[in-house]
Amino acid sequence: MDFGVVLQNNPPASRVVDLARLAETHGFSHVWTFDSHLLWQEPFVVYSQILAHTRKVIVGPMVTNPITRDVTVTASAFATLNEMFGNRTVCGIGRGDSAVRVLNGRPATLAQLRDAVHVIRELANARPVEINGSTVRFPWTLTSRLEVWVAGYGPKTLALTGDVADGFILQLADPDVTAWTIRVVREAAERAGRDPDSLQFCIAAPMYVGEDRAHMHDQTRWFGGMVGNHVAELVARYGADSELPRSLTDYIAGRTDYDYNEHGQAGNTHTDFVPDEVIERFCLLGTWQEHVARLKELSGLGVTQFAGYLMHDNKEETLREYGEHVIPALREHVLAKA
Repeated sequence: MDFGVVLQNNPPASRVVDLARLAETHGFSHVWTFDSHLLWQEPFVVYSQILAHTRKVIVGPMVTNPITRDVTVTASAFATLNEMFGNRTVCGIGRGDSAVRVLNGRPATLAQLRDAVHVIRELANARPVEINGSTVRFPWTLTSRLEVWVAGYGPKTLALTGDVADGFILQLADPDVTAWTIRVVREAAERAGRDPDSLQFCIAAPMYVGEDRAHMHDQTRWFGGMVGNHVAELVARYGADSELPRSLTDYIAGRTDYDYNEHGQAGNTHTDFVPDEVIERFCLLGTWQEHVARLKELSGLGVTQFAGYLMHDNKEETLREYGEHVIPALREHVLAKA
């Protein structure tokens, strides 16, 4: 299992770079950031600095979208970083949430998302692609390589992921929901004639190593609110009695409004509807031994990467605990199974 961290591009950017360097020191292989250019600083500029100040970590957005960014510009940004720093990027992409909704826009359709995956991947892998009747390619790269991972919750997005993506991103760490989504993605890959084992399966959720349960709940309750935005849309589309797991949908009954100015922030005032039980299921909280136990369970379900959100007040200590205890324990677990 690989390990990543998920950061916000809050100023100063030097702080984000410092956390990325610390994550690499503690054995993390990936550094992801939010991609909401109005709420935080521009991620691709920050990526160049992270890559310049690290040796091996792979960087990418969790997640970008095809609405607020032209897909050819997105592909060019990735290919340029790859040319400069040696193929150390990954593209996480979805239909669009905070970057789109803060502008009162609508998320991408599944057709738009499918086209975006194709165009970004072809161009950023130095291959030609047809756009608006013209065949185009980047003449300045032959070596850029990029994987495109799709994030989502709903059955149709999961099916699209199995059809076309190199990886799947699920933004929560509930084992029941994880098992259902991975099954749907793998079945879609098989129907498309693809090898499901060739896909990456990334679980992204807040990670907080500590012992004060009430404090950890307060620091990570924002995550349940963030996930609730996606879930509410799914319930509106498919209905409360659809095939969506009840463990994913039931908790949003008390949801009212949401303020994107507090998106992804500890102390978010619009997340009181999220119960502690949901926080425990969606996040990784507690002692490092508790983190190891959940990660072993997720690994058994087919998860190939855990990416931990660090939007709380215990960033450095959590990274240290992962570097000294959690990551070595998971490596030993995987080796023992091999």
